[in-house]
Amino acid sequence: MTAESPQQAREGAAAAAAAESQARNSGVLVNQLREITGIHDPLALHETLKAANWDLREAVEMLTEGHAKDSGPPDCAAESSGYEGSAVHKQQATGTVDSVAHNEADLQKAIPLRIQEYPTLHVILRNPNATENGAHESCVNESTNRSKRKRCEVWGENLSQNGWRRVNYWPVGMKNIGNTCWFSAVIQSLFHLTEFRQLVLGYSLPESVLENCVCRSKKRNIAFMQELQCLFALMLGTIRKFVDPTAALELLRGAFRSPDEQQQDVSEFTHKLLDWLEDTFQLAVDINSTPQDKSENPMVQLFYGTYLTEGIHEGKTFSKIETFGQYPLQVNGYKNLNECLEGAMVEREAESPPSDQSVKYGQERWFTKLPPVLTFELSRFEFNQSLGQPEKIHNKLEFSQVIYMDRFLYSNKEFIQSRREEITKLKDQVTLLQQKLERYMKYGSGEDRFPLREMLLYVLEFASTRPPAAEPQAKGCTSGEAPMHGRVTITQTTENGENPVAVSCPEQVHRPSPFSWEPAEVPEYPAPRVGTEDEMHLVMTCLQRWRKEVEQDIQGLQNSMVLLAESIELMYVDHSLNQVPYHLHAVLVHEGEANAGHYWAYIYNQPQKTWLRYNDISVTEASWEEVERDSFGGLKNTSAYCLMYINEALFRSAADEDDGGHFEREAETLRSELQQYIQENNWRVEQEMAEWAEQQSCKIPQVEPLSSIDSQDLSTDSTQDSSSTSEHAACPASFDHAVISMDQTSQAIANTADAYMKSGGEAALHKAFHEEYSRLYLLSRETPTPQSDPRLQHVLVYLLQNNAPKRVVERTLLEQFADKNLSFDERSISIMKVARAKLKDMGPEDIDMDEYKKWHEDYSLFRKVSVYLLTGLELYQNEKYCESLTYLVYAYESNTTLLRKGPNRGVDEALIALYRRKCLLRLNDAAATLFESCNEVYVAEGVNHLNELIIPCMHLITSNDISRDDLDAIEIMRSRWCSYLGKDMDEDLQLKLSELLPRLLDCSSEGVILKEPPKIRPNSPYDLCSRFAAVMESIHRASTVTVS
Repeated sequence: MTAESPQQAREGAAAAAAAESQARNSGVLVNQLREITGIHDPLALHETLKAANWDLREAVEMLTEGHAKDSGPPDCAAESSGYEGSAVHKQQATGTVDSVAHNEADLQKAIPLRIQEYPTLHVILRNPNATENGAHESCVNESTNRSKRKRCEVWGENLSQNGWRRVNYWPVGMKNIGNTCWFSAVIQSLFHLTEFRQLVLGYSLPESVLENCVCRSKKRNIAFMQELQCLFALMLGTIRKFVDPTAALELLRGAFRSPDEQQQDVSEFTHKLLDWLEDTFQLAVDINSTPQDKSENPMVQLFYGTYLTEGIHEGKTFSKIETFGQYPLQVNGYKNLNECLEGAMVEREAESPPSDQSVKYGQERWFTKLPPVLTFELSRFEFNQSLGQPEKIHNKLEFSQVIYMDRFLYSNKEFIQSRREEITKLKDQVTLLQQKLERYMKYGSGEDRFPLREMLLYVLEFASTRPPAAEPQAKGCTSGEAPMHGRVTITQTTENGENPVAVSCPEQVHRPSPFSWEPAEVPEYPAPRVGTEDEMHLVMTCLQRWRKEVEQDIQGLQNSMVLLAESIELMYVDHSLNQVPYHLHAVLVHEGEANAGHYWAYIYNQPQKTWLRYNDISVTEASWEEVERDSFGGLKNTSAYCLMYINEALFRSAADEDDGGHFEREAETLRSELQQYIQENNWRVEQEMAEWAEQQSCKIPQVEPLSSIDSQDLSTDSTQDSSSTSEHAACPASFDHAVISMDQTSQAIANTADAYMKSGGEAALHKAFHEEYSRLYLLSRETPTPQSDPRLQHVLVYLLQNNAPKRVVERTLLEQFADKNLSFDERSISIMKVARAKLKDMGPEDIDMDEYKKWHEDYSLFRKVSVYLLTGLELYQNEKYCESLTYLVYAYESNTTLLRKGPNRGVDEALIALYRRKCLLRLNDAAATLFESCNEVYVAEGVNHLNELIIPCMHLITSNDISRDDLDAIEIMRSRWCSYLGKDMDEDLQLKLSELLPRLLDCSSEGVILKEPPKIRPNSPYDLCSRFAAVMESIHRASTVTVS
C-alpha cells in the first residue's frame, strides 16, 4: 500500500473540510428554502437545490413558478422572513441547520393518502419520485406576502351616562381605531403580565443617551416605548372603561404600512413588538454592561429561551444551540398541544432515493432553557394551491390550563429517548395488529371487499332460510331440471383442534334442461333448494363456529390495540415528569376565515380566579368552557391562534395580588410625570363626557328612560287642561298613572256611600283608601300566569311587588283620589279635597320627591316595554319581521335598564330575547336569499336589511351580556355570510360582501343608530291587560323554537 504524501494528506483534509462545509451550507440552504416557501419536505427541498446547482434564488423560482422537477412539491405561499422575531434570533439564526420548529405532520403531508389511513402507524417517508400521486398539502406560517385577514371599521365608544365610567378598577378595554383588534389582543395579554408591565412602566434612559441618539430606528423605538408607558399608565388609572391606543399604534403600524392597508397577523405584530422592545431595553443595558450583551436584556430574560438541535444531515452529525422567542407549532395532524410539541421536537430520519444513498436527515430538539413566559404560535393557515389563496385550518386542537415541559428538556434526554423507543415499538405492534384487523374487515380477493364477520352472518342467514312450501320434487329435482346424483366432501376442523375430518355428503348436481324457468317458480326469498338435513346441519355448524372464531379474533385484536393505545398514553405519566409546570396565561383567538376575521383574547385573572374576555372595549367574565369552545376549534370558524403560558414563579406572584386593589396601588407608585398624565387624561375624559351629553340625541345606542312627555303620550290620549298639569307638575308620571286608574278609583269611591252619609268626606276617603289598598295588595300577591301580568292593571301593584317605600305607596294612592277628573258629584269632590289636603301636608321631610318621581318613571318605562313587546309579537305573528324586530330591540334595551334595579322591575327578558333572535334569523335568511338572487334591486334590499337592522341589532346584542342562544344565533348568521367566500360571484357582489363581512364579524357597538318605532297609546289598563292575555295565549300555543 502506497504511503500518502503530506501534500495528498493536506488535499484530503481540505476536501473533507469542503465537504463538511458544503453539508452545513446545504443544510442552511434547505432551511432557508423551507422558510421562504413554507414547504417542509427536506428531501424534496434538497433535490430542488441540487437541480438548481445550490442557487437559492433559482430554487425558489422552480418551486413557486411551477418549473420544479417532478420530485418537487407544489408551490406555496411565501413567508416573509424566518429571522424577524428578535435581534437575538437574527444574530444566531445564520448557520443553523433548522431555525424553525417542524414536526411529523410536515413530513406526513407528503405521504400518499393510502399510507395515512392509519394515524397510529409509524410513518415511513415516501419516495420523492412518487409525489405525482401523493396528496401533498403545504402548511405555511403567517406571512407578510399573503393576504391578511381584513378587519372592520372603527369601534365606537357607545358611551352613555351609565356605561362609560370604570367601576372598582375593573380591567379596561381598548378602542379599535380600525383594523386594530390584533393590537388589543396582544397588548392586553402582555399588560396583564405583572413583570412585563413593571418593566415597561419603570423604563428610563439618561438624558445624555436620548440627546446623543442619532439612529432613526432607535429614536422610533424609544418613542414607541414612551407611548407604551403612557398607554399602560392609563390602563392602570383611567376613569374610563377603555383606553385609546392611537399614539402607540401609529408608530407600530408605520413599520407595516402597505398600499392596501391590510391587517397584520398576531405573530407578525408580536415579533415586531418584542423586537422593538428588546432593542430599546438593550440601550439601557449597554450603559452599565458590555455593549450588545443580550444576556442582561430583561426582554431576553423574560421571553426568550434556548434549545439544542442534534441530528444527522447527509450522513454527518451536527449539534447547534439556538434561541427562540415565540415557538411555532403545526396544527394539522395533531389532537392536542403535547402531540404538537412532540412533533416539533422530533423529525424522524428519512432515507433518500436509491440514486443518492449517502443522503440522510433527522434531528431532535431539546429545550436547554425555558423562558418565564412561553409563547406558542399555532399555525392555522395554509396556502391552497388550487385556489391560489390562504385557507384557515379549523381542526380541533386541545390544550390544558397546565402543561408540564419536563419531557422536552435536555436534562431528561436519556429517559425520554428510552420512552420514545418504547412508544415506537408499541406503535409498530399497533401497526401489525391494524394490518391483521384489516384482513378481517376487508375480506376478499376482488376490488370490492367486505367484513368477514358480516359475510359469514349473511351466508348463515341464507343457509337457515327454508323454501316457503315443500314441493313433491323436494327429494330430487324440480320439474324443469334433470338431477344428477353425486357426492361432495366438506372439510371440517374439530373442536379440539385435531386434524380435519372429511365428511362425505350426497350431492345433487342439476343440469339445465332445455326448458326455462317460469317466473312464478322463482322463490320469493333466496333459499337453498336442495340439501339433506345432515348437509344443512353440517353447514350451519361450520358457519356458526367460523363466525364465532372470527368474532373472537376481531375482539382480541381490538382489545390488544386498546391496551397498546392506553400504554402509549400512559408512557409519560410519571411524577418525575411533572416538575416543570407552566400555567396558561392568555389565549389569542381568531374568528373568521383566512381573509376576514376578528381577534380577541382570553386572559386568566389570578386574583379573581376567573377568565376574562378582552374583546376591544369590552371586558367580561368567561368560564373555561367558553374558552374551550372558542379556542379548540373543530366546531366553527373560531379557534386559538396563539397560547401564552407562564412558569410557576410568575403564576405564584400573580396569585399574591389582591382583587383589583393592585391596579390602584400600582398607579399611585408611578413616576410623577405618568401620574400627571393620568390626571390630565381623566380631566379630558370628564370634559368629553360633558360635551358628549349635548350630542346624545344624535345617536341612539340604547333606549333611554322615558321622558315625562313620552310617558304621557303612552299612558293616555286624554287631553289635560293647564290647571291640572300645573297641579301635578312635581311628578307628571304619577298624574298619568292616576288618569289610567280612574275607573278603578271611581269604583272605590262608589263603595263609600254609607261612610260618606254617616261621617263625611274624611271617613269616605279612609274607607276607600283602605279597601283599595287591600284589593291591590292581594292582587300583587297573586301567582302570575303566562297569560296575565297584574302589574299592568295598576301602578300600586308594581310598587308593592318591588317593595317600594311605604310613603311612595301612600302618596301614589292618595293621588288617585286627588285626581280632578273624578269630580262627578258632591261626594267625589269632597273626597278629592280631603286627599289634596293630605298631599299638601306631606313635606320634604316626609317623602323624597326625587325617589318618588323615579319610581313612577320606572313604571312608565315598564308599560312602554310591555307595549313594545306586545306590538313586536303581533307583528312577528303577521310575518312583518322588520317592524317586529325594531319594537323587540327597543323593548329589550329598555327592559335591561329596568332589570338592573330588580328582577320584578321589567318583563320576561327571555321571551323578548327569543323572539328578537327568531326575527333576526328570519331577516338574515331573507337578506341572504335576496343577496343570492344576483338581481341588483333585490341585492340592494338585502344589503339594506343588513345595514339598517341586522348588523346594528347584532352589535347591540353583543354589547351586553350575551346568552349562549344569542351567541349561537349570531354564529349561524355569520357562518351563512362567510360561506359565500369560497363561491364564484360577480365582482360587484364580492365588493359588497367584503364591505359587509368585517362589520358582521366585529362585535362592536359602532354608534348604533336605530329609528324609534311609532308610539302606541293604550287607552286604559284593561285594554292593555286583555291585549297581553290574547297575545300570550297565542304565542304559547305555538312551540318555542330554540336556536341550536
